[in-house]
Amino acid sequence: MTTKDLAHETLSALTANKVRTALTMLGIVIGISSVIVMVAIGSGAQSSIQANIQQLGSNLIEIMPGAQRSFGYGASGGRGGAQTLTPDDAAAIQQQVSNISYISPEMSGRYQVTGRGTNTNTSVNGVMAAYADVHNVDMAEGSFITDQNSASLSHVAVIGPTVASDLFASGTDPVGQTIAIKGIQFTVIGETVSKGTSGGFNNQDDVIYIPLKVAQLLLVGKTTYLTSVSISATSPDVMTQVQDDITNLLLDRHHISDPTQADFNVLNQASIVSAASSVTGTFTMLLAAVAGISLVVGGIGIMNMMLTTVTERTREIGLRKAIGATRHDINVQFLFEAVALTVIGGGIGVFLGWLVSYVVTRLGVLQTNVSISSILLAFGVSAAIGIVFGYYPARRASRLNPIEALRYE
Repeated sequence: MTTKDLAHETLSALTANKVRTALTMLGIVIGISSVIVMVAIGSGAQSSIQANIQQLGSNLIEIMPGAQRSFGYGASGGRGGAQTLTPDDAAAIQQQVSNISYISPEMSGRYQVTGRGTNTNTSVNGVMAAYADVHNVDMAEGSFITDQNSASLSHVAVIGPTVASDLFASGTDPVGQTIAIKGIQFTVIGETVSKGTSGGFNNQDDVIYIPLKVAQLLLVGKTTYLTSVSISATSPDVMTQVQDDITNLLLDRHHISDPTQADFNVLNQASIVSAASSVTGTFTMLLAAVAGISLVVGGIGIMNMMLTTVTERTREIGLRKAIGATRHDINVQFLFEAVALTVIGGGIGVFLGWLVSYVVTRLGVLQTNVSISSILLAFGVSAAIGIVFGYYPARRASRLNPIEALRYE
């Protein structure tokens, strides 16, 4: 039997009962489209999280105080609760650790802020000029905090777009306006470019920046500790080495011999990205596995249809064998029909999955990412399902006794 004859026979068999063929194919269409959509959602989530983490800064290393330890039976505070990180620690890191581009000591907290008859509760960060370089902060208007602002205890502030919209009427230029933080007046000298929400991180637009020393003296009343120190390494290759050097230096400065008892935490941006990728990768596989169950159901439907087809075409099989068709010919014919069903259904499923993913992204519901590898995988799975679930019906057809088949009513 030539390929042309095989294709013609397959087309005739599939179009003989169009409704049954369509319903059987529907299981594959739903299964493949579900897998495409679920993988696209997982991949899109992974890309979005990675981009948002990278947006926090380039080659970022974050140092935070450890958990506040208590004595006796008292409860311990969470990470960052202790006041163990000082400006002297930041200065020592800058002087003694190599491969650092920028270092940014920071003091942050949430405060009630008032503007022109309005108020909001937002994050207030006391920072130095290096903060903008470490965290890739760009200015939409005005200028960022300078080291001179901090040294002279200037009451100036840089606000994010969300704070600007909360405190001032639409169309109002925030630069030059006055805001009050804990009743203390600050003059707005700049507004940052919008960055949006960073996944599980805080909204980077809902923040106010003021000089570090002003935050320490006026808002907190202490100058002896920091809430975090952000560091930008010179390249991704040296981040692990810089992290180790910082850890060893702080352990020595804090007179801690056991690293497990450290009163600080050093977080590597690369490790955060890797952890987030691992979590979202597992999530994607879970979604694909759940969607893949429908593929198994669709495969069983194809097997059921092919077994029914074999029964209906028993006399035809007997006649073909009587005029010289071999077991191989019959086997290939029915197997080809099963594969054709799954491949056509897979093609429709891929298109439908891509369409749903595109619509979801365009509507802004979720960020999706349909990859070529997922499409190729879908087609491969379609063909495999056709072979696996079509093999038994094809083998059964090829083993029919031609005499018994011709007698079949």
